Amino acid sequence: MELAVGIVLEGKVTGITKFGAFVSFEGGRSGLVHISEVANAYVSDVNDYVKVGQTVKVKVIGIGEGGKINLSIKRAEENPRPDNGMRRNEAPARTAPARRDRPAYTAAPETQRNSGKEDFEDRLKKFMQESDSRIADNRMYSERRQRNRRR
Repeated sequence: MELAVGIVLEGKVTGITKFGAFVSFEGGRSGLVHISEVANAYVSDVNDYVKVGQTVKVKVIGIGEGGKINLSIKRAEENPRPDNGMRRNEAPARTAPARRDRPAYTAAPETQRNSGKEDFEDRLKKFMQESDSRIADNRMYSERRQRNRRR
């Protein structure tokens, strides 16, 4: 049996560790399914998804140095669960929703523009005060820690 990246195989789970599961194939070869490749959902314990002796369908996602075989259970699924097209640690795309319920933009009267500007300036002033207060607290805390280290 020739292994190549991208093929889907069936194998038996021979061992489970905190970082993944080992799967063996006919012919005596085996590979590792990393915990991140077990399921589309967050996996804190591999034992919740697979058991030793269970037959699983896996996809070969890599063959490393020394013949180490990297496998994936979640990529072997024919119809993977939707993951919203996002990868882990990737921010969602920012798109503005289509709004049909409001009219096209019209210039606001002068009084409305000034009140918005004043509101912004008030919020900015408040933010700056809170920021300065936090910076002062952080400095005080770090100075206290430095003094305690010297003792």
